[in-house]
Amino acid sequence: MASVASTYARAFADVVLDARLDADRAIAELRAIASLLAESLELRRVWENPAVPAKQKLRVLDVIAQRDNISKQVRNLIAVLIDHRRTHFLEPVIRQLEKELDARLGFAEAEITSVRELAGAERQEFEAQVAKLTGKKVRAHYSEDASLLGGAVVRVGSTIYDGSVKGQLERMKEAISN
Repeated sequence: MASVASTYARAFADVVLDARLDADRAIAELRAIASLLAESLELRRVWENPAVPAKQKLRVLDVIAQRDNISKQVRNLIAVLIDHRRTHFLEPVIRQLEKELDARLGFAEAEITSVRELAGAERQEFEAQVAKLTGKKVRAHYSEDASLLGGAVVRVGSTIYDGSVKGQLERMKEAISN
């Protein structure tokens, strides 16, 4: 499954960059279609049923694309998925596409967990520090965890920067026990 999603994601990333599309808009359009597909059993039945003629499937897609102002490139990707009966791979394709575009555009995904919700200035400071550490622009996702007691934990890929009070206490405990 991962290779199928990766193949479509890499190909569509090429399209996004070659056509100079707004990557965030393209992903938002794909998410909108994925949401429609997840919510509508009828739509899934039409697009996934080999007995439904391809022209009919594409007419349904065109109606949706026109109604929701979907770009031609996104519409074409969905058409390819429909033609190859791979619409069930749409969510993994979107996830891989985000990773692929982030890598190509020099972004790092950062998961920042703190004991409380961070204000705008605090978020900017964290993002600036992560950017300095990674040498990349940062797309940060925030969450809260009261068990941290204070500070924050930042995860970028497989690297974890633990500046939490809980983490400091655990390191002290380990040092004392050795």
